[in-house]
This record gives sequence, C-alpha cells and structure tokens, in this order.
Amino acid sequence: MACGFRRSIASQLSRVLDLPPENLIKSISAVPISRKEEVADFQLSVDSLLENSNDHIRPDIQVQAKKLAEKLKCDTVVSEISTGPGTVNFKINRELLTKAVLHQVIEDGSKYGLKSELFSGLPPRKVVVEFSSPNVAKKFHVGHLRSTIIGNFIANLKEALGHQVTRINYLGDWGMQFGLLGTGFQLFGYEEKLQSNPLQHLFEVYVQVNKEAADNKNIAKLAHEFFQRLELGDIQALSLWQRFRDLSIEEYIRIYQRLGIYFDEYSGESFYREKSQEVLKLLESKGLLQKTIKGTAVVDLSGNGDPSSICTVMRSDGTSLYATRDIAAAIDRMDKYNFDTMIYVTDKGQKKHFQQVFQMLKIMGYDWAERCHHVPFGVVQGMKTRRGDVTFLEDVLNEIRLRMLQNMASIKTTKELENPQETAERVGLAALIIQDFRGLLLSDYQFSWDRVFQSRGDTGVFLQYTHARLHSLEETFGSGYLNDLNTACLQEPQSVSILQHLLRFDEVLFKSSQDLQPRHIVNYLLTLSHLAAVAHKTLQIKHSPPDVAGARLHLFKAVRSVLANGMKLLGIIPVCRM
Repeated sequence: MACGFRRSIASQLSRVLDLPPENLIKSISAVPISRKEEVADFQLSVDSLLENSNDHIRPDIQVQAKKLAEKLKCDTVVSEISTGPGTVNFKINRELLTKAVLHQVIEDGSKYGLKSELFSGLPPRKVVVEFSSPNVAKKFHVGHLRSTIIGNFIANLKEALGHQVTRINYLGDWGMQFGLLGTGFQLFGYEEKLQSNPLQHLFEVYVQVNKEAADNKNIAKLAHEFFQRLELGDIQALSLWQRFRDLSIEEYIRIYQRLGIYFDEYSGESFYREKSQEVLKLLESKGLLQKTIKGTAVVDLSGNGDPSSICTVMRSDGTSLYATRDIAAAIDRMDKYNFDTMIYVTDKGQKKHFQQVFQMLKIMGYDWAERCHHVPFGVVQGMKTRRGDVTFLEDVLNEIRLRMLQNMASIKTTKELENPQETAERVGLAALIIQDFRGLLLSDYQFSWDRVFQSRGDTGVFLQYTHARLHSLEETFGSGYLNDLNTACLQEPQSVSILQHLLRFDEVLFKSSQDLQPRHIVNYLLTLSHLAAVAHKTLQIKHSPPDVAGARLHLFKAVRSVLANGMKLLGIIPVCRM
C-alpha cells in the first residue's frame, strides 16, 4: 500500500539526506491524478525539507531538487525518478503498484487506508462528541440536521482511527420554554392528542401559548412560576416535564433510525440543574462572581469590565442559565469519561458561547479546558418542501423518499427491488449528505432539490449508482474470475489512474482527521466514481480473455470496496441495487 511505497522511498532518501525515515514520510505525498497526462505516483516537496532554513541563505529550490534527484537511484520499487517545480517525483514499478494496491485493498477491507504510516504512533484516545441536541417537546427541526450528520461523521472517523468514542445527545430539555409549555398544556392541552401525535400536539400548544403570552402578562407570569416550580423539584411539574421528555426521545430515536445514527448517551440540560448550583458556588469561592443591579450574576472574563466579555451565569431569581449548565456538563463528563478530547458540533452562532464556556472552565482551574473544541457550521438556506416552508426533519425525509421513488420509477435501468422504499431513502440520504459535505462546514449554502437528485455529476445519487453498478458486475461475473490476478493485464491508462487514486486514500483520511472536514473524502469518492465510470465503458469484462476479465474484475471490486468504506465514514449506507 501507499505506506509501503512511502517507507521504501523514505529509506533511500534518509541515506542520502542523513535524516531518519520517520521525519520524511509525511513529506512524501501521492500525486493527484491528471486527465491530461500520466503523472508520477509520489512526490517529495523539497520546500518541506528546507522549512527550518534561514530565508536569507535559503538555496534555490529547483537546483536543490535536481541535485537530490541525481543522488537517488531507481530500484525494484521505484522505476523512474524525475523533478518538477520544487519536487522530486517517483514512479512506482507498474506491476508492483498493481499487485500491492489490489492486494492491500482486499486484505485490509474496511481498514484500508487506516493502517497507513501516516497514522503510525497515533495513540488511541478517549473522545466525546456532542451533537444533534434537539429541543425536547418540539418536533425535530430541520435546523438540527447539520449538527446530526456532521457529528455522526466525526464520531465515525474517530472510531475508524481506533479511538474510544462516546456519542452524546445533549437535549435542550430545561429552561424557560418549559415554563411556557407546562402552562400551555395545562391551559390548551388534550391528553388524547398527546397520546396519538405527541410532538405535533406539543408544538401546537407551544405556538398557542407563546401567542397568548405576548398579549397576556398573566400567562407569562404563570410560565415563570411553572419553571420555578420545576427548578425547586415540584413533583407535579416534574412529572409533566418527564412525560414530555420521554415522548420526545421516543420520537427522536425513530428519526435517528431512519438516518442510521445512534447515541451512547441521551443527556440534557436538566441533568445539570443541581450541579449548576455547585458551579455558581465554585465561581463565588474563587471571587469570580459579580452581582449586577438587576440581581443577575455575571463573570467578567476580561478582568477589566469589557462588556463583550461579560458572561451571565444566573438569573435574578437564582435559576441557572445555558452557560452554567454547559460548564457543569463539561466537568461531569471529565469525571465520568476522563476524555482526551471533547468536540461540540453546533452552528457558528454559538461560537462566542463556547469560547466563554471554555474560558470560564480555564479560570476555574480546569486545565483540561484546552481539550474542548467547538466545530462550527454554517446555515442551510432554502430547504422547503412542495408544501412550502419546512420546519421538521421528518417532512424532509419523507419528501426525499417520495422524490427518489418517482425518479427511480422513471429510469428504465432501475432493477426490481425487494424494498424500494428503503433503497429510495438510502439514496436520497446520500444525496442530502453529499450536497451538505461538499464545501467547507463553516460556509452557509443554498439548498437545491434539483441539484440533490441529479444522477450525473457530483452528487450522492451518482455515488450510490456507481456502487450498485459495481456490485452488479461482481454478482454477474464474480465467482468464476476472482481467483488469480495477472497484473500485466492492468496497464491501460484507465487502470493506472484508478490504482494511483486508490493509493491516495490514506492521505485523504489523514487530511480529514486533521481538520475534521468531510469534503476531502467527498471529493475523493466523486473522483473515484468518475474514474470507475470511464473504466466501466472501456475495460470490458464480457468477451475478454479470462485473465484480462479477472484482473479487471479485481480492479472494480477494489473500487467498490473503497467507495463503500468512504461512504460509511460519511454516514451513508451503500445500496447494492438501484
């Protein structure tokens, strides 16, 4: 695999440069494939070797590259050495490349790319990922979709790299909105409606009580009193709240199952209503808590009264706030999981909130606050169904399934499917995830139904179609051919391009593991699918001699295997028929 070749090149370089091979491995990168010309397989950036040089005495990079190339020799692994702009390029022996890559893909299976030299010396860590976090007693809003799929991707990637991952869903299950909802249900709620369609009914009650509270100060007062009773542990208020919470989680689990997502822990702000009082006591004991004229409690993170650095941690009536509960949750999780990293996946609007939470933990004396990270993301605009504005995720999932079923029905090549509804949902979800993951997570983007469902071009539908098509090849020809591999039969440019691209998978995984951006993997898989589509047209299996057919089948099987691995990391379940 790539790491074997990298190590071999690094060994030769280390003898010439008198540097340990380990120091050179990450400077040797696989060369992206080119449609115009055949390129080398690996390149060494001479610039990366000179990073520590003083700029004034820095030698000419091109001259350095040529000098270095002259000192290197071809061997059984490297068949050609050349130079490019500031690089030394290495071409791998073609038969060895074919044999090593295909053998490694089949042997490593779902671990292909993850056993690379690039990840060596990476100790297993304890990682907590908090994501999704919808608000209890409200239907699952589409605004939580990005946090859900991004958090799932990060957890999948960390797990694949051998880390011990805990997936936490930190529900918005406490706060003033429950004062409103509790009061609203007592005034406008119906038990039978709560039984038959709980979240829809609670949503209607919430809308109605908000409307009434805007005109009627008495309702706002009742809501405030209800939340105070909750904070004081009133049994009747708590039992109504608990029902809302249980019914909500049941509904959420059903939606997560449709998305193929699970959690290790359903936590929530409510868990920390008592512990947040301990946080306030600790802040007070350290002299960090300040009372305002209004009776609220604040912490000045700047130490000099800068208004933008003031964080409110308690209301005037003594009840806790979101920030206080987040601090209590972080402390509790450290006690419980002793994590090496904790990642919060929320929209970029909460950037300041998390900066303040982490800063507060730090001034409270918790050095591990540096292990906490916020992964922010942008806003999706224009996600509407045919009925108009979308509020709920379930409406989007139903719309995806319906549109995909209609698309599949209109395509002549669609196979008879055992479960067309399930296939349509999986393909539709792939379409949604790929559109979301193609750009930088921090960017806002405009949602487009038409773009989501294109079967050609850079879409999730195209990825699923490629996977199903390659699976069909294996089903048709598989058993007779997948035995011996004659590497001499895979020397066409289309085969070499695929092999070179397969070689780069570990680098792509490494990049995503560094910046937690799924777009590297998405772009890689789309290129792989385009390469496979070209090869499928030109590298025929039917009517080819057995050794040629067998070699090509090996190649397509490797492509399908890597495609499936990458899709699963992104949170997509590959389909075998379409």
